[in-house]
Amino acid sequence: MLKEEELAQAIAVYCLDEKAVDVVILDVSELTIIADYFVIATARSRVQVQSIVEMVQERLKEFDILPSRVEGVEQGSWAVMDYSSTILHVFQPEDREYYDLENLWGDAKEVDINESYA
Repeated sequence: MLKEEELAQAIAVYCLDEKAVDVVILDVSELTIIADYFVIATARSRVQVQSIVEMVQERLKEFDILPSRVEGVEQGSWAVMDYSSTILHVFQPEDREYYDLENLWGDAKEVDINESYA
């Protein structure tokens, strides 16, 4: 079983593997009880949003890790995957700019992505 930060790191790396851009990990553990980490990524199209979500789900399933909830995949502008300790947000650029989660969670610590978690 992956530890909380390892899970966030793995999700971030899987997003990068699918050519997501501007991938960030935010440590929100001291700011909210809903999760310890947010991974935020940008996809360039609805198809890429769907591809990223599908790949993350497939790769984590290999570790017997399943999301408790997945939303927004069909619409493809903002998809959310809830892995309890880590929540993945995959946006198209205009939606990421509009919702601006990095600013909303501005007190969160940004965690460097370690690509060795692939």
